[in-house]
Amino acid sequence: MKRFFQSVERDQSFKKMTIKPPNDAAAGAAAAAPEPPVDGDDAWREPSKFMSWNANSLLLRLKKNREELMGLVQRLDPDIIAIQEVRIPAAGRKGEPKNQGDIKDDTNVAREDKQIVTRAFSALPLSNYRVWWSLSENKYGGTALLVKKRFNPVSITFSLDAGTNKHETDGRVVLAEFQSFSLLNTYVPNNGWKDDEQGFQRRQKWDQRMLDFVSRSSKKPLIWCGDLNVRMTTP
Repeated sequence: MKRFFQSVERDQSFKKMTIKPPNDAAAGAAAAAPEPPVDGDDAWREPSKFMSWNANSLLLRLKKNREELMGLVQRLDPDIIAIQEVRIPAAGRKGEPKNQGDIKDDTNVAREDKQIVTRAFSALPLSNYRVWWSLSENKYGGTALLVKKRFNPVSITFSLDAGTNKHETDGRVVLAEFQSFSLLNTYVPNNGWKDDEQGFQRRQKWDQRMLDFVSRSSKKPLIWCGDLNVRMTTP
């Protein structure tokens, strides 16, 4: 795994910004067909520089910290950006099935929020990336994966389960497969709070599913990044 990325110091402007080392594909699609390669010597070069970030509301960062965010991406120039806790609700009216691959826009407020995101991703340096969303039904959780347009994933999926085109509840997974490796972006459930009796059981089930996923995914090296919700303590 060390051959794929190298950690660098995080920027103090954002929460949990860690560096290691399109628009939207068809919403809810289980896999994205690769585009024709671009001309040039680097046409088939694989991504090698990765950035993982718990944004604690990407929408809020774009509203209040857009220039800092744009400057950071411009300076670090990662090939892939994995974002967790985007906190942007999925498309779909209240009470109806949600489209977790697209942003909600059925109210005036939602349309304004979506326009903020769209404008940001239409401007440099974010316009250099294609983005795949896996969103929650409300302003909670959600993940996004940004891949430079020069790179062509073999497939993009949104679940730990094999052979499904569904998204995880709360939009917790984006999995990208490339020619020589796979990259998994996750927002892992926490263990719950004192008044959440089901929290620990929920985490146990997730951990077992994650173990099953890793056991199945041994054909290529796997880069697993994201907010793993693990707290390290010392005696």
